[in-house]
Amino acid sequence: MAEMKHTQYFKVQAEKELQVADILERVYLALVDKGYNPVSQIVGYIMSGDPTYITSHNGARSLIMKAERDEILEELLQHYIDVKLKPGKGQE
Repeated sequence: MAEMKHTQYFKVQAEKELQVADILERVYLALVDKGYNPVSQIVGYIMSGDPTYITSHNGARSLIMKAERDEILEELLQHYIDVKLKPGKGQE
């Protein structure tokens, strides 16, 4: 009973914070897995904010709501610029 007089410590391990790129990859794979057009579904979500554009398969809907829509758009645009528009890339 002596243990009851002392404070017990419980340490919860913090969930690893996912990057927006990781979230997009997982959501993309879930949409493809379910047979949806991932571009149309993700655009629908970004434009409307309606999470039902994203399947709940593999937790994709919950996952995409962890990122702000403007962060998702920023990630997509930055990738496009890096791949398509920066000098020496995609200019063949």
